[in-house]
Amino acid sequence: MKKIIYLIVILLLNLQGMAQDQQFTQFYAVPTVISPAFAGASVQSRLSAQYRNQWAAIPGGFSAFNMSYDQFLPNINSGMGLLVNYDRAGTGALRTSSVSFQYSYEARIKRNWYFRPALQFGYVTKNIDFDKLTFYDQMMRDGAAVSLEQGTIRPVSYFDMGAGLLTYGPKFWFGISAYHNNSPDQSFYTTNENPLARKVSAHGGVRLRIKGNSLMRLDHYVVLAANYLSQQNFDQLDFGFYYEFSPIILGVWYRGLPMKSNNYGYVNHDAVAVLLGFQASRYKFGYSYDITVSRLGIGSSSGSHELSLTYQWSNKHNNRSKKIRIMPCAKF
Repeated sequence: MKKIIYLIVILLLNLQGMAQDQQFTQFYAVPTVISPAFAGASVQSRLSAQYRNQWAAIPGGFSAFNMSYDQFLPNINSGMGLLVNYDRAGTGALRTSSVSFQYSYEARIKRNWYFRPALQFGYVTKNIDFDKLTFYDQMMRDGAAVSLEQGTIRPVSYFDMGAGLLTYGPKFWFGISAYHNNSPDQSFYTTNENPLARKVSAHGGVRLRIKGNSLMRLDHYVVLAANYLSQQNFDQLDFGFYYEFSPIILGVWYRGLPMKSNNYGYVNHDAVAVLLGFQASRYKFGYSYDITVSRLGIGSSSGSHELSLTYQWSNKHNNRSKKIRIMPCAKF
């Protein structure tokens, strides 16, 4: 237990840096995005994809895409995962691509309770499309096509390291994760001037069963979940609930920290999200819409749209283990 506590402290230290990562409303639709400890947490092989269009009405807005595959290996009590990320931001088309490998180990604490430490190793590239940028010296020369800034910015590539811890039982789960633990340099101009900030996530939830009766034969579930993120001077809390009545899933989420103001004195509100999910056989589909409640306003941003799709399939190993390994995690 002392070793576990020490590892948790190490993950939470040193929150210095200078950047922000992509975020998703349906963070449990691709759970390996928020922690490598979710790799192999499903009793089935899992292939997931997720797309987000943030603030659709703003020119040069933000869009992001994730794809992941993970598999539990019962012979070695381990999970393996592969995560591919791509996002595009701004009129200058700042593009970020990454590929990450994830490994988690599952240890049984006691009956129906498990503990999962995990590591992640990734490779990231960043680039900018100069043709979509206008610099000061171009405006001074009546819109000259060539700027002296071109050629001074280089594409960036770096290795990235992450880690996570997760514990879960029949109804409850809780975990923490930390990314960019090696503080990689992401500067486009010179080296060692723009280290990427470590991002820390604390996430958890509980699944409550509503028993069926003669009028409602299928069991229903209410899932309460939350995800807290901190990166450099920025933090946020996503919390809400899902109502599951197979095959439909409905959810409502809030993002922000209403008890905290930013550096400009504004209350930290961001969005209220509504979610509709559908699960049938091996497929799971989700759509969510973020209603902007910050000063940016829904009229200015048109909110944010997000889609997720998951395909799960069984084999002889995870069919047999399904009876003893049930992860209560939220579905979207």
